[in-house]
Amino acid sequence: MNRALRTSIFPFAVGLIVLASPAVAQEPDYSAEVAALMANPAVVEALDLIDQRDARTMADLLELTEIPAPPFGEQARGIRFLRMLGELGVDSAWVDEVGNVLGLRRGTGSDEVVAVTGHLDTVFPEGTDVTVRQRGDTLFAPGIGDDTRGLATVLAILRTLNEADIRTNANLLFIATVGEEGLGDLRGVKHLFRPGGPRIDAFISIDGTGHTSLTHQGLGSHRYRVTIRGPGGHSWGDFGFANPAHALGRAIDNFDLSADAITRSGAATSYNVGRLGGGTSVNSIPFEAWMEVDMRSASPQSLATIDDVFRRAMTRAVDEANAQRRDGALLSLELELIGNRPSGEIPETDPFVQRALAAGRALGIESELERGSTDSNIPISMGIPAITIGGGGVAGAAHSPGEWFINRNGALGIKRALMITLAQVGTAIAS
Repeated sequence: MNRALRTSIFPFAVGLIVLASPAVAQEPDYSAEVAALMANPAVVEALDLIDQRDARTMADLLELTEIPAPPFGEQARGIRFLRMLGELGVDSAWVDEVGNVLGLRRGTGSDEVVAVTGHLDTVFPEGTDVTVRQRGDTLFAPGIGDDTRGLATVLAILRTLNEADIRTNANLLFIATVGEEGLGDLRGVKHLFRPGGPRIDAFISIDGTGHTSLTHQGLGSHRYRVTIRGPGGHSWGDFGFANPAHALGRAIDNFDLSADAITRSGAATSYNVGRLGGGTSVNSIPFEAWMEVDMRSASPQSLATIDDVFRRAMTRAVDEANAQRRDGALLSLELELIGNRPSGEIPETDPFVQRALAAGRALGIESELERGSTDSNIPISMGIPAITIGGGGVAGAAHSPGEWFINRNGALGIKRALMITLAQVGTAIAS
């Protein structure tokens, strides 16, 4: 016999306006909507199933963690994730042109699409030992929290919906993206939101661990590789030639002084020289020197400003070094944009954010609103409702070989992710 979840959750339509007085409209009661959803027997069963299947979720976490997924090398993990989607049950599953893995679970009454995502890639290079080691209640492995936990949570949501036989009004698109980390520059999610990409009306990124964070503001960033080239030569015999390493040092100093002055006020903005290289020997004038620079800001305008300051500092340094040279060819400057993550925010008052907050409160969680740099940056910058949340559990030492995970409140994080999803997909029907 069918059990209907007759909730009043219609996230993609204009809600009924209830007049409190002839002139004042009452705001939607998202807490009441979520409370009605949680009171339904099918949802109660789903929440219980998350606890019952926790061992299976942990098995998925361990299996996926031990499949290497270095930057630009996510294929093996993606293939296994695709098979897992098929084993759990979706209406269709495929890998797109850049390597994103997608599984569509069709809804019953809407063309709208809610995406539930995690990212496949880790920051660790090819050849990194990703064997999971256990000491007490702690699991150690590179990438186990960021973001293999997110992938395991995505699978847990799909499994729970299928086992509880909950049908949703909107379509659900379960996605494992590529290229979220570092020089991947969000290439997976950028491909999803390209013109002609799959329809996505709301976006939930599950990235990392924990059960309280709710990121609805995107932290924008520009990343550059700076290369200064010259003729090179012998440190004694060719003394007086323009030196790319000297010019690079001058460029860093110019940039640091200028950027420091403009980042002391206004929107929060940061800058960092993270990597440097070049040269062949201690007694050679380098023919090339390079560095990689990261700039971030909560404000698109401030990010554009520090970008301009950076470019001017680089050009000025090379011009000064060329003017100082005594002999030889001029130095050349190359600025390569290797990372561009847009900023923006979904207002706290947005129905999507409010439903997510209400879903947390229904589970006894007071969510912490945050700004971050995640897959959600892209839809946020386009005005598409998007948030990033954790997948449960506790982790630390992310992006280091000593990364660790403890399954503390792991199920609670999955429950929160499920409730946020159900609150957004509309009226559901369980059979």
